[in-house]
Amino acid sequence: MNMPTKPTLNRKLVAIGGAEDKASDTEILRRVLQFSQMADPRVGVITTASSVPDEVFEGYRKVFERLGAGEVMDIRIRERADASDSSMLEMIARSDVVFISGGDQMRLTSIFGGSDALTAIRKKYEDGAVVAGTSAGAACQSTTMVYGGPAVDSLRKGAVKMTAGFGLIDGVIIDTHFLERGRFSRLMEVGATNPEYLGVGLGEDAAVLFEEGTIHAFGSGHVIIVDSSTITGSNVFDLTDGEAVSVHNVTMHALVDGNAYSLSDRRVLSAEELGTKGLEQRNAYS
Repeated sequence: MNMPTKPTLNRKLVAIGGAEDKASDTEILRRVLQFSQMADPRVGVITTASSVPDEVFEGYRKVFERLGAGEVMDIRIRERADASDSSMLEMIARSDVVFISGGDQMRLTSIFGGSDALTAIRKKYEDGAVVAGTSAGAACQSTTMVYGGPAVDSLRKGAVKMTAGFGLIDGVIIDTHFLERGRFSRLMEVGATNPEYLGVGLGEDAAVLFEEGTIHAFGSGHVIIVDSSTITGSNVFDLTDGEAVSVHNVTMHALVDGNAYSLSDRRVLSAEELGTKGLEQRNAYS
């Protein structure tokens, strides 16, 4: 894949909306490997969230090996005891890419929360390894995580359920399968009650790279940004649970492959602003 052999120490966190292409161009998974900047990256696959871990691991093993991974490791953490197992921790430590599959994100947080394995993942991220996840494996990445709430009528006080996530990124709430499952109202309800959180809604076969305060969108799908920091009014504080929420002046953006968004000042970056950084990103993807 024509990559240098030594990685930089820039932290790289990838969140994927789910149903990423594994059969044809595999653009998102190809880029995940390229972000490691290793010629033959070692990939550790965590299937904790899945109810069919054998099937899920085998699917990722095949695609990552086809894309040039030097080794694909099965980090099979199914119970809390596994999250302190020395063999599991050793595989995490050896990974250039830690990839977290989809499934049930509550399984992820209940098994990994406060564990040695989560500490090891955080250390890999701090040290410059790529941490990537799809669906539940993406939703769990933030400090606060959405774990439930109906898609069709979530704009009611208390409809969206949140809990602690893996704490890899602060200030955002990540929701997945966003367009396909009509989850706009989920992030609007989150924003009405927690305007400081930036909502990142990931469509299927869409992904973001969080790097150095910037969100880079890639893949064939859409990334929806829901910014509630500028809301001018809401009735949420007057409501009891289950009542309809009113919220005004929410800002939304639809990003596609190549677009970028600044987390610090909450705006879409122009091609001119990206400049050399954008060129370097495109070269990394080639």
